[in-house]
Amino acid sequence: MRTVFHRQLDDLNARMAELCDRTGEAMARATDALLAPDLQIAEAVIADYSDITCECTRLETDAFTILARQAPVAGDLRAVVSSLNDVADIARMGALATHVARISRRRHPEVAAPSEVAGYFTEMGRLAVRISQDTKTVVLSRDPDRAAQLATDDEAMDDLHRHLFTKVLDHRWTHGTTAAVDVTLLSRYYERFADHAVDVANRVIYQTTGTRQP
Repeated sequence: MRTVFHRQLDDLNARMAELCDRTGEAMARATDALLAPDLQIAEAVIADYSDITCECTRLETDAFTILARQAPVAGDLRAVVSSLNDVADIARMGALATHVARISRRRHPEVAAPSEVAGYFTEMGRLAVRISQDTKTVVLSRDPDRAAQLATDDEAMDDLHRHLFTKVLDHRWTHGTTAAVDVTLLSRYYERFADHAVDVANRVIYQTTGTRQP
């Protein structure tokens, strides 16, 4: 019975890892759409999100089936419940990539991110992809040390978010209120993308070490 349980849990983790790849790809394409700007790419990111949500629903259903049929306890129960929370966070990462694409679509053919802040979003997009790849590795390996390293990239994303906030509040900002709102929202989407990845990593740390991260 335990062999079947662990095989099912491994399958859940493998599928969640694949979702991490897909959310990273979605954010990479959303960033391309933002900076180009490219309406076709933005539309594709928005359309593809339905596939991500469908897979998340299937994962949640499978996790509840494991709970019902295997009746796990103690650490095994925590692992399944943690998987449910991980799915929710990964789904949110996909949703945030979609939000970036929606702003690109809304402003097209104009660029939502003015040229003076474009470099920030290039770096945020690069960080988001790396974070999604590292989250995939953590989901598969359950390595608490690799999980802890995600906090470094999260801090880098937070720094970029803060810098952008000061940019739009600076008296030298010349791009108007609409652009300021867009930039603030976009920056927040990337920052939250990283936060959800760290939430996944923190659960791995807790499961393996018993220590909760601040």
